[in-house]
Amino acid sequence: MNQQLIICGVGGQGILFVTRLLAESAIAKGLPVLTSETHGMAQRGGIVVSHLKVGAFASPLVRPGRADALLSLKPETVALHLHFLKEGGAVAANAQQSLADVAGHPVSLIDADSLALALGDPQAVNLIVLGRALADSGTLFCTAEEVEAVIRRKMAGKDKQLARALAAFRAGLEAGGKEDGAC
Repeated sequence: MNQQLIICGVGGQGILFVTRLLAESAIAKGLPVLTSETHGMAQRGGIVVSHLKVGAFASPLVRPGRADALLSLKPETVALHLHFLKEGGAVAANAQQSLADVAGHPVSLIDADSLALALGDPQAVNLIVLGRALADSGTLFCTAEEVEAVIRRKMAGKDKQLARALAAFRAGLEAGGKEDGAC
């Protein structure tokens, strides 16, 4: 199993948390994992990008044209990081409408901002997008059940936070199967 992922958005959206969930899912499966992130201006709403590699890799950074998938928590960051995707690499993004310049890539969109607000948890966009990405079987190296187990471990003893996290994650999963046919 070798997979390279880019997770992006802006500071405060939980990009590093999603990266940690995926990394711990890989570790639980006995897979080697490397991560790296850039978050210098994250405190001021700046762009954050995280690289995650699962498998036998020597460097944690994903080179342009090599990523298997791009998870974007802000629609604006798709265009900025699309160059990392290999031909046919998948995009899962928080967006209300079709994205430009993603031809040749399978695209899964979800209006995670609106869904998070409907859940009463505006900070849950990250888990909704992750759930959406996992709803498309084969997009990521792990299953929704494996990620849910990691969420449960990380939030053990924090019942209210766990319930909110699982609700958001499952909302993304349940919204799955709606490909953006225009892309």
